[in-house]
Amino acid sequence: MRSAFLQALVWYDYWVLIYLFTINSIYFLLLAAGLFEMLRHRRMELQSEEGVALELSALMPPVSVLAPAYNESATIRESVRAMLGLCYPEFEIVVINDGSTDDTLSILIEEFRLYKSARYFETRLDTKRIKAVYESMDPIPLVVVDKENGGKADALNAGINVSRYPLVCGVDADSLLEERSLLWVARPFVKDPGRVIAVGGTIRVANGCGVDAGRVVSVDVPKSWIARFQTVEYLRAFLGGRIAFSALNCLLVISGAFGLFLKSAVIAVGGYRHDTVGEDMELVVRLHHWARQQGKDYRICFQPDPVCWTEVPESMRVLKRQRNRWQRGTIECMWMHRSMILNPRYGMLGMFAMPYFIAFEMLGPLVELSGYVLSVVGLYWDLFDPEVFVLFFAAAVLYGVILSTASVILEELALKRYPTVRNLLTLVIAGVLENLGFRQILTVWRAQAFIDVLRGTKSWGKMERTGFTKAPAGVQS
Repeated sequence: MRSAFLQALVWYDYWVLIYLFTINSIYFLLLAAGLFEMLRHRRMELQSEEGVALELSALMPPVSVLAPAYNESATIRESVRAMLGLCYPEFEIVVINDGSTDDTLSILIEEFRLYKSARYFETRLDTKRIKAVYESMDPIPLVVVDKENGGKADALNAGINVSRYPLVCGVDADSLLEERSLLWVARPFVKDPGRVIAVGGTIRVANGCGVDAGRVVSVDVPKSWIARFQTVEYLRAFLGGRIAFSALNCLLVISGAFGLFLKSAVIAVGGYRHDTVGEDMELVVRLHHWARQQGKDYRICFQPDPVCWTEVPESMRVLKRQRNRWQRGTIECMWMHRSMILNPRYGMLGMFAMPYFIAFEMLGPLVELSGYVLSVVGLYWDLFDPEVFVLFFAAAVLYGVILSTASVILEELALKRYPTVRNLLTLVIAGVLENLGFRQILTVWRAQAFIDVLRGTKSWGKMERTGFTKAPAGVQS
């Protein structure tokens, strides 16, 4: 019996090895496909004068930018100023103060000379009570909604109710949009009207960058290694998976920090759900489900050019809360829409994208963690040959190093956002070190999310902001 059990452990460890090599190989293929698609996209844009014409066109659809804010006093001034400075023919900024307990609202009132407005709006989505709507005495397109606390999904739904335009752009109040981001993210709606219902943009790490008047004016890598590791993670996620999945029209995630949606479609599916902490991913999957059920010819896509800069956690305590919440959101979303999985009716979405997310994004932490534990125990108790441990290290660590460093190199080839060789070398080093402890810690935290889901945990956890770095006078990117 004992020998049979040990043999089962050996076979399981080999299975984990195959699993890890498979997932990393798929990541690598997605990264290569993403680079190819990005270069093709960039070449088409450079060869076309259509982009310039669009930017000057009054036919660009008006956009309501929705920014939920809960205790964002550290960054709210810069964020709102950045949004007000967007280059776009017609837009409005709708900041939703979701029952903040700090001075977020008073800062907004003082900074932008707000007064209580009699603005009329229809309640098309149920939300917590809206206490007041403010507009500015200055000629700026700013609306501030003050409401009872109901969470981010509730705040976004309130913003949709108050908004006046056909497209709604959800952003985080602690994020900074580049001046032309809205133009880039709105292009698919103009170039493919009637089909596009949602578009996502690229998220970059703002920690370490110089900010002036709500605008990133000098790009640099973060000072802390925790933020540097996250910078590499963001490069890997956005340069690889999202571009490739978008090309197949099976994109499952549009970041809550920056996404543009057709408002009528969002209202048709009932807005953002309150019963999940992954409301951004869940809405995208529900839009896919709704469009397929309606037999619509539609697109949900990703645009690599528009960039939103966001502040990432620099403490392990706050990062743990964030990653636990993200993993819980993925688990909840896959469970809510389990009827779509391996269902041919949903095409590549049901037959490839969702099984991929379940097998690798959702269950990955459990498999990887079990592999770490089993390999260490097996090596200690001499259950396996040392070669097995070496193979596991290669699958779990060395392959990850290759993917991380490849992401940094591809960033330089395709986008060239980081201006100096020092920046790139720092990120390459971060890509190596990320796989030697940091990734393993994240794996443990993500595995713990399964326990929290079973417990029914719905909390977001407090996100602490330090504010953006002030750029030295005269510095421009």
